[in-house]
Amino acid sequence: MTDHDVVVIGAGFAGLHLLHSLRGRGLRTHVFERGSDVGGTWFWNRYPGARCDTPSLFYAYSFDPGLEAEWRWEERYPSQPELLAYLQHVADRFDLRRDISLGTTVESAEFDEATDTWRVRTGDGAEVTARYVVTAVGCLSAAQDPRFPGLDGFAGRVLHTGHWPAEEVDVSGLRVGVIGTGSSGIQAIPVLAEQAGHLTVFQRTANFSLPARNRPLEPGEHESERRDTPDLWEQARRSPAGALWNAGDEALVGADPGAVRAELDRRWEFGGAGFMTAYTDIAVDEKANDVVADYVRDRIQDIVDDPETARVLSPHDHPIGTKRICVDTDYYTTYNRANVALVDLRESPIERFTADGIVVGGREVPLDVVVLATGFDAITGPLDRIAITGPGGSLRDKWSAGPRAYLGLASAGFPNLFMVTGPGSPSVLSNMVVSIEQHVDWIVACIDHLVADGVSRFAPTVEAEDAWVAQVNEIADMTLMPRAASWYMGANVPGKTRIFMPFAGGVGAYREICDGVAADGYRGFARD
Repeated sequence: MTDHDVVVIGAGFAGLHLLHSLRGRGLRTHVFERGSDVGGTWFWNRYPGARCDTPSLFYAYSFDPGLEAEWRWEERYPSQPELLAYLQHVADRFDLRRDISLGTTVESAEFDEATDTWRVRTGDGAEVTARYVVTAVGCLSAAQDPRFPGLDGFAGRVLHTGHWPAEEVDVSGLRVGVIGTGSSGIQAIPVLAEQAGHLTVFQRTANFSLPARNRPLEPGEHESERRDTPDLWEQARRSPAGALWNAGDEALVGADPGAVRAELDRRWEFGGAGFMTAYTDIAVDEKANDVVADYVRDRIQDIVDDPETARVLSPHDHPIGTKRICVDTDYYTTYNRANVALVDLRESPIERFTADGIVVGGREVPLDVVVLATGFDAITGPLDRIAITGPGGSLRDKWSAGPRAYLGLASAGFPNLFMVTGPGSPSVLSNMVVSIEQHVDWIVACIDHLVADGVSRFAPTVEAEDAWVAQVNEIADMTLMPRAASWYMGANVPGKTRIFMPFAGGVGAYREICDGVAADGYRGFARD
C-alpha cells in the first residue's frame, strides 16, 4: 500500500485547491511546499509594489460560494499582502494545513515500474510513495539569478524580486540599483524611488506598460457586479483570457481613425490589460498592432519629461502584447523624479560589479543595494528543478529540446503524473486562477475515474502528444507572439531552447477541447 494516493507539489492557488478537492473525493492526499507558509507565488514575491494585474473580482476561487461571499477585497488589483492573507484564510477555512508539509523541498520523483507508484524524495532525506503525483509548482516560481562578473564581491546587499525577504527592507536614503524592467521591476521601481536616496534603473529591454488605475473598492462593489451579471464566472471560464475584459468585436484595420483613437483613449483612462482587447486583430495583424504600439509610445512621450529618457523607455523591438503586457502605477512618471536615473544596457552593457557598485560604459555607478528584477525560468523551470524520472528516462532530458506535453496536463512516458498549467496550456496567457480551477477540476475527475476503474498506469500516447504540440505551434504561428524574444519562448534563459510554450487559442476553446477529451473516454491517453 502506498503512503498516499496523491502527492501534490506546491501549496499556492493550485495546490490548495487540489488538496481540498482530492480530499473531498476520499483520496489520501499530501502536499509538499518549500516555503514556510502557503501562498506559492504570493508567498515569495514580496517585493515593494507587488500586485496582481488581474482584477480581484476574477483573481479568486469560484468553487465555494461561501468563501466568495465572506471575503472582501480591498482594492481593484489585490496587493501581495492581501493575496497572501486570502490564501492563508483558505488554508485555515478548509483545514488544509494538517496535510501540508511546509519548508519541504521535493528533490526528486521516480516512477517504480514494479509497483506502478511514484517514489517522492524530499530535501530532508525522507521518501514517500503515491499512486499519483500532481505538480502545482506554478509557472513563475523558478527565479532567474544572473551571474554577473564580480557580483559575489559586491559589498552591498543583493535582493531578487522572486525571493524577497519576509522582513521589511529599508532603503531610505540609500543608493539603489534595479536590474530589469519586466513586470516585477515596473511594479517595484516607483515604490523604491519614493524610498531611496537615489535609484538607478538598468534596462536591457524596454517593455510596454499600461496604467492600472488601481483604487480602493467601494463597499458592495463586487456584490453589485455579480448581481448584475449572474453568470459572471461562466462567462469568464468561456472567455479568451479567463476574465471579462470587455473585448471589442471589430477589427482595427479599416476602422475610422478618430473612433480608434477615442476607444484607445477611453481604455487608457479606464486602466488595465483590457486595453489590449479593444479590437480583434491587435494580436494577429501587424498593421493593427502598430497603431496600438504607436499610441502607447506616444503616451510615454507625453508622460516622460526628458525626450532621451522617453526614447529609451519606448519599445521598438517587438509588437505590443507579444511580451507580457505590464500594468503599472506611476511607472513612467517615476522617471521625472530628480533622484531617478535610467541606464540603457543596450548602449552601455553591464561590464562587472565592484565592491561599491556596477561598471557600465566604462563608468562606475555607486550603489548600496542591488535589486535583481530579472524574472523567471518560466513554465518549465520549476519542473526542471525537480528530478522527475519515468520508465524511459528523465523529464529534463525529454524537454531539453523544448517541452512536450499533451494538453499541458501530462507528458508521454510519465505515467500517473499530472501538471497544473503546464506547457501547452493557456497558463500565463490567461487569468491563472480560472485556468488553475479548470485544470484542478479536470485532474481530480480523471483521478477519481482511474481509481474507480482500477487503472494502474495512465499516460498520454506519443501520437496524441505530438499532435497537440503541433497544434499549439500552429496556433502560435497565427499570431504575432513568436516575433518577440520573450520568456514565453524561454528567450530570457541562456541556453534554453526557444519554443513558444503556452496555448494561444484561448481559455474557452481550450476548456472545450479538454472536456471533449474526457467525454471521449480520455482520448489520447493509454491505460493499463
